[in-house]
Amino acid sequence: MKMKIHTLMASLAVASAAFMAAGTATAADEWFVLGEQTIKAADPSAQIKSAGGRWEKDVKQVKLSAEGADVQITQLVLNWDNRKDDTLTNVGVVKAGGQTAAKDAPGMKGRLTSTTVQYKILGGASTANVKVWGFD
Repeated sequence: MKMKIHTLMASLAVASAAFMAAGTATAADEWFVLGEQTIKAADPSAQIKSAGGRWEKDVKQVKLSAEGADVQITQLVLNWDNRKDDTLTNVGVVKAGGQTAAKDAPGMKGRLTSTTVQYKILGGASTANVKVWGFD
């Protein structure tokens, strides 16, 4: 009887460890906000710094979203900590509530330190909120 209890407890411990490991594996691979900034129509560009420490900035993909107004993005520079910066031109118009296509990080992952956006706010709006999203 004592042996059955030990076997049962060991099985429970292994099952719990496996369940917790599976939970952490599925917690990754989701989009999260790396940084955000309210941009003004009077300014031609903005630099949005990535929040968090080294591990929070380590992403597989990056995209931008706009809220409050349509934003025409003429140039986008992704400033990587551990890689050469990516410069994207003529990104296009991001509609209010919309987002850009995802851009892969260099290599398997990259640490995005900041994003520099050259833009024009459309439709006569004076401000818009731009968010930088990371996928990990």
